[in-house]
Amino acid sequence: MRPDISVFGRYTYLLTEVVWGTVALALLSRAGAIRRAAATVAALYPIAYVWDWYTLEVGVFDIKLRTGQELLGIPVEEHLFMVVVPSLVVGIHETIHEYRS
Repeated sequence: MRPDISVFGRYTYLLTEVVWGTVALALLSRAGAIRRAAATVAALYPIAYVWDWYTLEVGVFDIKLRTGQELLGIPVEEHLFMVVVPSLVVGIHETIHEYRS
């Protein structure tokens, strides 16, 4: 059975981004890869922003458990998502390859 995190109401999505962002930051710090992750995020962010804005605009998905605050036409949580996901990927990648070296 999955835990019901919807008890956080409109802060549910924000909270999940903070939790996974913390995991990403810990991995990146441990691997010494914060600068590499920042470069990856900077390269991907404009593409992710346009993609996210468009899919929200045409109704591909609807985010219910969010704060309702927007920045540049998309939820603030989505901006965090576009930073957290590539950071987590780089953090995992760097951690895996650190152990192989």
